[in-house]
Amino acid sequence: MNGKNRAQSPSALAWQRFRKNRLGMAALGLILVEALLALFAYYIIPDPTPHANRQLLELSTRKPGFEVDMLVMPKEVPPEPVGFFERLIHGRPDDCTYLPFDSIQVFEDHTLVYLFNPEHSGSVRVQEIPNSEIAGVKHQKFLLGTDQFGRDFLSRLVLGSRISLIVGFIAVALSLAIGIFIGSLGGFFRGKVDDFMVWLINVVWSIPTLLLVIAITFALGKGIGQVFIAVGLTMWVEVARIVRGQIFSVREMTYVEAGKALGFKDIRVILRHILPNILNPIIVVSASNFASAILLEAGLSFLGIGVQPPMPSWGSMIKENYAFIILDAAYLAILPGIAIMLLVLAFMLVGNALRTALDNKA
Repeated sequence: MNGKNRAQSPSALAWQRFRKNRLGMAALGLILVEALLALFAYYIIPDPTPHANRQLLELSTRKPGFEVDMLVMPKEVPPEPVGFFERLIHGRPDDCTYLPFDSIQVFEDHTLVYLFNPEHSGSVRVQEIPNSEIAGVKHQKFLLGTDQFGRDFLSRLVLGSRISLIVGFIAVALSLAIGIFIGSLGGFFRGKVDDFMVWLINVVWSIPTLLLVIAITFALGKGIGQVFIAVGLTMWVEVARIVRGQIFSVREMTYVEAGKALGFKDIRVILRHILPNILNPIIVVSASNFASAILLEAGLSFLGIGVQPPMPSWGSMIKENYAFIILDAAYLAILPGIAIMLLVLAFMLVGNALRTALDNKA
């Protein structure tokens, strides 16, 4: 048989439909680029220190495109060298101290440093530093300026994407595990088991999601790990409802009855015969839940009960800088908001494209 005439698999047909959706493909590309930037952030961003937390208070709230010269002075006790994977995950501590300056005068044994004067007032601060303590001069440009603590804003913005993507991934995985388990039990066994599962779903469904997340966070405490659990424990309801409904529609199918007739255990019938045939709606709702998890994490961090400083998060960055909205540095709060909006929109567009691509009636 000619290969061109051979019937294509459902996954290949779904991929072809997905590729025809330009918005979906563009959104998927944005997500992949964001994921790569987040993964290799510490090798890309100008400030590779842990949490991009190099504070130069003299450079507080400098405008985008700001440039400055800095003296580089090695620390008396250099930090331990880090390997590739350790830097990939945690960054690399600075082995030098950076001193912004306006101008310098180099003499035989010392250097006079006219320290950076942010307001260009009449007062001039001068510091004398032995030449033996100076490793060189570094010129740095802050593409997006600095925040109120003099930290490179671009570095923290890129690094903040890590939190959103990690929280989304872990929360979706946790919600899938819980939702598929509860939905499968209710849909397959019916009777009292289904009644209890429906009652549990309705109870959790009736509680406002944000309030439930806040309550769980207060119970578990603040921190990134608690955010994973809190968000994941509140997003399984929709998955459970979809799984339960789908199992209701397929549990009487011939292949399920055949599995029972052959004496297969219930867990095998569910895992190997039912779930593979109801994955399409689960995949679609997972993309939607990913977007919801990003919004929930940003909301928790904005309220101060999510990711804790100095770890950068888009929600906490908005909280730290929202007062600047009425000043001349509104971009410090607007840019993280735009980043959240674009990433959430990308996942929603991917979810819509998947819904269309996986629709067997299309």
